[in-house]
Amino acid sequence: MASKKREAQLQAVVDSQSLWDEMLQNKGLTVIDVYQAWCGPCKAMQPLFRKLKNELNEDEILHFAIAEADNIVTLQPLRDKCEPVFLFSVYPEIPLVDSDSEADEEALHESDQESYSIAIIKPDAVISRKGVEIKRKITKAGFFIEAEDKIVLTEEQVVNFYSRIVDQPDFEEFVSFMTSGLSYVLVLSQRSKHHPPSEETEPQPDTEPHKPSEDQPEVKAKVTTGVTKKKRDSLQEYLGSQHESQLCDIEEDAANVAKFLDIFFPDFKKIKRMKLEKILALLRPNLFHERKDDVLHIIKDEDFKILEQRQLVLSEDEAQALCKEYENEDYFKKLIENMTSGPSLALVLLRDNGLEHWKQLLGPRTVEEAIEYFPESLCARFAMDSLPVNQLYSSDSLETAEMEIKHFFPLQSTLALIKPHATREQREKILKIIKEAGFELTQVKQILLTPDQAEKIYSKITGKDFYKDLLEMLSEGPSMVMVLTKWNAVAKWRLLIGPTDPEEAKVLSPDSIRAQFGISKLRNIVHGASTVYEAKEVINRLFEDFSSENPEEN
Repeated sequence: MASKKREAQLQAVVDSQSLWDEMLQNKGLTVIDVYQAWCGPCKAMQPLFRKLKNELNEDEILHFAIAEADNIVTLQPLRDKCEPVFLFSVYPEIPLVDSDSEADEEALHESDQESYSIAIIKPDAVISRKGVEIKRKITKAGFFIEAEDKIVLTEEQVVNFYSRIVDQPDFEEFVSFMTSGLSYVLVLSQRSKHHPPSEETEPQPDTEPHKPSEDQPEVKAKVTTGVTKKKRDSLQEYLGSQHESQLCDIEEDAANVAKFLDIFFPDFKKIKRMKLEKILALLRPNLFHERKDDVLHIIKDEDFKILEQRQLVLSEDEAQALCKEYENEDYFKKLIENMTSGPSLALVLLRDNGLEHWKQLLGPRTVEEAIEYFPESLCARFAMDSLPVNQLYSSDSLETAEMEIKHFFPLQSTLALIKPHATREQREKILKIIKEAGFELTQVKQILLTPDQAEKIYSKITGKDFYKDLLEMLSEGPSMVMVLTKWNAVAKWRLLIGPTDPEEAKVLSPDSIRAQFGISKLRNIVHGASTVYEAKEVINRLFEDFSSENPEEN
């Protein structure tokens, strides 16, 4: 099985100009076999390429590809050539490192780590929508945001980060404040040795951090320039001069930074070396019906994480958009009829270098080419008589993947509540469950609900006999009110919390939140909106002063 996996990944298939342009961005050396449609790639060289790949084991900087000259504008001068043609692409410069330099490389990494800082933007800055402005000022000060997370801090995290003020008389009150809402936690670097900042350069709009992926804190790949280090003594002092020091705290001591990296971003070093990519994959109807489990097994074996999946019957417009590359083929009409004939399975996949890896697994666009030249590709292995094309679909670029994911998995927000009787430990565990389930905490505030506010949340049951008891329970202390965002968020949150009665939940949904932490129907620890309309109405009422920092959520 391992050898088959290597064969399937040996040569990337490049059969369009867009794929050619994308391939040229491969880090390191790419060996390209340019072939004509009438003769196919050079089979004689494949054993040598496979031998080099296996012996060198340098997947990050050594790549192999085949490119069909007839379909790529750049290769027009090479069309109609009968002899084999091999091209070599190097991007960017490949550093030459021998074994004796490992100590130097390790020292360089340690030097980089010492240059990191940790910043916490406090809940009052987030709720007042000043978080993005503070991040802009940080980048203007010559810092680069290496990673960020938007979380509700735990008591332990607050105590660790603010240990220098733990003896102050109001520290307990401060901990309550810091754990009452969302904070931004940032990893910052200046990287002046490798990327010296220019003088007073305003960050461009695209340097504003994007939303992190559902299962990992985001790690950046862009360099932001700004005020040089010579112009300030510390970032904290710079923020003070910008009147933001009360809303954001910085830790710059190297030893403490190393400790806090382990606390807030335990996989930081690993993620930093990775290129995590989200893509859309789709199993066409026949494959989904007959061999879905086989495909899902391969996906997991190839280290992809399935973030979302759904069955859907494609509309004719959707099918035509996904099959556009075949629109000039004689079988295009039959293909569209097949694509709309029954349910397909759409998946959102996440993996290091996910797009290229998925394309290599899939192989060529047609079954004929796959069987002849790439028999171990998924295209060949899952070929069916009904269609001469690949039974699996892949986005052709990350930009296309982003648009397709938004179309097939549109984000939705729901209202969630952690009730007053939850202990601090239980609340932290519930927040961890929420994050692990892939929800984004769009907004959070901890408040003592008034009868008017409770009525907005529980409007459907205000006439019930137990409503008075519910109000009394809610008045016992502050509740944590949250806006959770995810595809199909309302239904997924209801599924995660389980049935209203904790005893029933223990039988029907033993892993649900209410089964784990609920006491009774009244004290069942959490609440969730039951419909999309209800969620929207309650969010608008309770967060009427809130406008998301993500424009797409407004």
